[in-house]
Amino acid sequence: MPIKIPADLPAFDVLSREGVMVMSEDQASRQDIRPIRIALLNLMPKKIETENQFARLIGATPLQIELTLIRMSDHQSRNTAADHMESFYRTFQEVKDQKFDGLIITGAPIEHLPFDEVTYWQELREVFEWTQTNVQSTFGVCWGGMAMINHFHGVKKHLLDNKAFGCFRHDNLAPASPFLRGFSDDCVIPVSRWTEMRLAEIDACPSLITLLGSDEVGPCLVQDTDHRALYIFNHFEYDSDTLKGEYDRDVAAGTPINVPMNYYPNDDPSQLPQNRWRSHAHLLYGNWINEIYQNTPYDMAEIGR
Repeated sequence: MPIKIPADLPAFDVLSREGVMVMSEDQASRQDIRPIRIALLNLMPKKIETENQFARLIGATPLQIELTLIRMSDHQSRNTAADHMESFYRTFQEVKDQKFDGLIITGAPIEHLPFDEVTYWQELREVFEWTQTNVQSTFGVCWGGMAMINHFHGVKKHLLDNKAFGCFRHDNLAPASPFLRGFSDDCVIPVSRWTEMRLAEIDACPSLITLLGSDEVGPCLVQDTDHRALYIFNHFEYDSDTLKGEYDRDVAAGTPINVPMNYYPNDDPSQLPQNRWRSHAHLLYGNWINEIYQNTPYDMAEIGR
């Protein structure tokens, strides 16, 4: 089954060309089934690129997915056209009375700021609390996951001396987890961050279970059983050339940056990077949606009760 998104959203044409099944509002209205409602709280500056990345992953399951795009109410995007935001996004305050089967909270390029210095921190904390009554399962990604695990458990983020940047091998620490169904014993995941969460602080919280981790870049995927949430601190959703784009941007700006590790063949940035994480990315998000489908109430009014 396809993902349901507006026919004029840029992701509709992008995913259609890639062979992902997409469906317009008119088509979906003729199907007598309840779609899985997934919201994307998009905190990234390049909104359209991020929409494409997550729509691609959640649109690859056998279920019909209805995607709702959300933004912070008082934060205005400087990198995405105002008409795009007006046409496709709703503020959190506009949707807070609704219920969703799933919510993805993206990262944001504000790692160096303490959480309470982020301009929309208070509203984001309201979002976190709202998930406990209005969302069946929440997926916090990179900074979004760090913020959520800090809010509920007080786990701190720590600044790194050097940016963790590249593709790193991660160990499967919980092979029996339904979220890792079909995973290999290890997998490669793109990493791009200046901060880290520490395993000892996560292990100190009884309701947190680390599912994927790396000796080089620390814990990656954490399940929060008390809050029906997953936190991932790295970037399965990245396109093949996303790290390249970040590297080229910094080089052009004269910003000191290392060549992303284990990304280019022979670590040579003149060569095309190879995608070695796509299959596990689809597995993880497909497993997450399957768990939602297995556990979410048919009557959405029952979510959070």
